[in-house]
Amino acid sequence: MKHFWLFLKGIAMGAADVVPGVSGGTIAFVTGIYTELLDSIKSINLHALKTLFKEGPRAFWQSINGTFLLVLGSGILLALLSLARGIHYLLMNYPVWLWAFFFGLILASCWHIGKEIKRRGLPQLALLAAGAIVAGFISTASPTSVTATPLIILLAGSIAICAMILPGISGSFILLLMGLYEPVLGAVKQLDIQLLGTFAVGALIGLMAFSRLLSWLLHHYKDAMFALLTGFMAGSLLKVWPWKETLSSRLNSQGVEVPFIQSNVLPDSDISLLLALVLMAAGALLVLGLERFAAGTAK
Repeated sequence: MKHFWLFLKGIAMGAADVVPGVSGGTIAFVTGIYTELLDSIKSINLHALKTLFKEGPRAFWQSINGTFLLVLGSGILLALLSLARGIHYLLMNYPVWLWAFFFGLILASCWHIGKEIKRRGLPQLALLAAGAIVAGFISTASPTSVTATPLIILLAGSIAICAMILPGISGSFILLLMGLYEPVLGAVKQLDIQLLGTFAVGALIGLMAFSRLLSWLLHHYKDAMFALLTGFMAGSLLKVWPWKETLSSRLNSQGVEVPFIQSNVLPDSDISLLLALVLMAAGALLVLGLERFAAGTAK
């Protein structure tokens, strides 16, 4: 049963990573598996390879927490392959309602992570503000457009995966800023093995390097990291604000006109606003439910 719940957490992480502005790291943190995830990724190293040759596959599998990574990774992969099309449809046709749901989710997640800060002094406040400023700047940056060459895709994978495992910084949004969100999402939907393979190699390189740094920081400077991560999530709310005005548009790879540069605006008072507020509340309640669920499964 434990593995089933872990699989569901993986699905939730994968679904979040598809949406620009929402991080799978946020889901991992809220569901209580963030530190174990980083430590498990970090354990894949030369020492683990020595264990493989000296003590055999079973000892190697245990040393890298292989079952945890396999079950969680399977859930993430299933979500990426099965939900990419549906979430992309919602983004194109019902953006306000989808963003409202994720706004509520991230807002509640800020509270969830913030309450984990045990020491609350000036250094923690400064880090929280710094995280919010950095994430806010990234969230309001204008997208660029680059050619999706193999080298660019490799670099994009390395950068995006670092953002994906940081709560509050969305790997999908980093791809959007680089002008590579649609090519990568299209590759997922069409199972473009060459592009996905190149992206995966880059992601693996970035993941192996960045997870070690994050794990070390969380174990040695826990309160400082929680403050910084809370700031990242608070700053990312600028990106997921549901009501936007489109300043310029562009044609996507299918020849469909889509928003390119947008600014946040206040909503109109109508039935759409009411439904958006309901979905916002649903997102916040989901986080509270996940928090209670994580506490229950940890016992």
